[in-house]
Amino acid sequence: MKASDLLVKCLEKEGITHIFGVPGEENADFMMSLEGSSIEFVLTRHEQGAAFMAEVYGRLTGQPAGCLATLGPGATNLLTGVADSNMDRAPMIVLTGQGATGRQHKESHQIMDVVKMFEPVTKWAHQIMNPNSIPEIVRKSVRIARSEKPGAVLIELPEDVAKQEATTEPLEVVRYRRPSIDDKSADRLYEALVAAKRPVILAGNGAIRRRASKQLREFCEITGVGCISTFMGKGAVDMDAPYSLFTIGLGSRDFVADAIDGADLVIALGYDMVEYHPRLWNPKHDKKVVHVDFIPAEIDRFYSPVLECVGDVAHTLWALNERIRANGAPDFDLGYQADVRKKMETDFAAHKDDETEGSIRPQKALWDLRQVMGPNDIVLSGVGAHKMWISRYYQCNEPNTCIVPNGFCSMGLPLPGVVGAAVCMPDRKVFGVAGDGDFMMNVQELETARRLNVDVNMMVWVDGGYGLIAWKQENEFKKHTDLAFGNPDWLKLAEAFGWHGQYVDKSANLRGAMEEAVAHKGPSLIAVPIDYSENLKLTERLGEIEVHI
Repeated sequence: MKASDLLVKCLEKEGITHIFGVPGEENADFMMSLEGSSIEFVLTRHEQGAAFMAEVYGRLTGQPAGCLATLGPGATNLLTGVADSNMDRAPMIVLTGQGATGRQHKESHQIMDVVKMFEPVTKWAHQIMNPNSIPEIVRKSVRIARSEKPGAVLIELPEDVAKQEATTEPLEVVRYRRPSIDDKSADRLYEALVAAKRPVILAGNGAIRRRASKQLREFCEITGVGCISTFMGKGAVDMDAPYSLFTIGLGSRDFVADAIDGADLVIALGYDMVEYHPRLWNPKHDKKVVHVDFIPAEIDRFYSPVLECVGDVAHTLWALNERIRANGAPDFDLGYQADVRKKMETDFAAHKDDETEGSIRPQKALWDLRQVMGPNDIVLSGVGAHKMWISRYYQCNEPNTCIVPNGFCSMGLPLPGVVGAAVCMPDRKVFGVAGDGDFMMNVQELETARRLNVDVNMMVWVDGGYGLIAWKQENEFKKHTDLAFGNPDWLKLAEAFGWHGQYVDKSANLRGAMEEAVAHKGPSLIAVPIDYSENLKLTERLGEIEVHI
């Protein structure tokens, strides 16, 4: 078979079911090879949208999807979404075309070194030079993409190599069990727990793997120890459980910080400092920290664990739970953690009965969204002021039910992301929330959603400017630069793309509008004028806000 046929067969063997992208001349052979395969190709309107769709697919399923572009400008358009996937730890296979090998060494139309360009934003990047190496390259790529910490891998196929004959066959897919901690480390972890009086869990992105979440919940049920999650760790424990202390990451003095301040042991579980730096919760670097993760701790002067339990997180928790069952749960002093939970619950509900007109508070919008969405339904956030509100106020019952881009923090994810979510989770409600700045960055994917006729929903928070930048500048300089921009007529925009559209400026009507949106078959858009005067009020109440831009 020719090389492009072999590449497709190897991807099929690995269980790749979807590739999102925009093809070009240089991957025409690959596209022809996809015809008749079991892999579904989803044509997008921009390569960045394709990357975000594949990222969300990977985050929700734990399995890589593909995103595809041609050489040169097609590849550069992929770059931001691939970087976001890699730093947010989503498995992804990036497939790019390339000009013939006979012209890559000289100045030539659209030729650039794509592999070198992608090396900083992927776990591995490689050009296929020999068609017979394809089975090994694909097997290696998928293994690297899936291995902890998951991320993106690039495979580049030059147009002349794609046409060459290959004599090899796809390799058998062999999975491996992640290494587990040894008994001595498990004993030391148990001893550290027993020696503590006020332990707390800080659960990060690595804690939302399904098996890890199951064991974490068992640990918290047995011991009563409170669990704080980072933005990307939402749903590691059930928001309704008494030991859920909700999320941290908004500011240095949010209520949840009291749970860490009062702890004499912080068990950092699947913690990833790319989204919440330890200087924010361990500024004096005096906390007794235990690191539990798939890989060793990153070196940082604010993060110096007294013990590192390196191995499969679920197995580590299982080993700890077994020791607790055998020896009994320690007697902890955790009353202060319950107080933290009560403060947060009161804050969440403060504006649930708002009846404002003209604009709607962020708290009200997210309270109503939580009431409309079920425990397993999926909400996606973009990046902007709305992300800060979602991360604090929208809590979860299950892992991977609120997707927040918080490692690389790229704008533009929610609209293409809801398409990726609907493709892999068609039986769940899917709701994206974006600021008007974030939404317009990939507005073209409105057409993709309409063409696929997916049941997705988008809520756009309208303030006519880059609100997060304004928030940060106001905090630091007591004023902000000109950050205002114009917007389309939202209802006409929805109509033009064949979406169901609503504009809601009365708080009392918002929940009904959301219910109407999710009941609608096909894509639905709600535009909401948002009251961002609440930004500075939140800063005044909680102190400094650590704004991730």
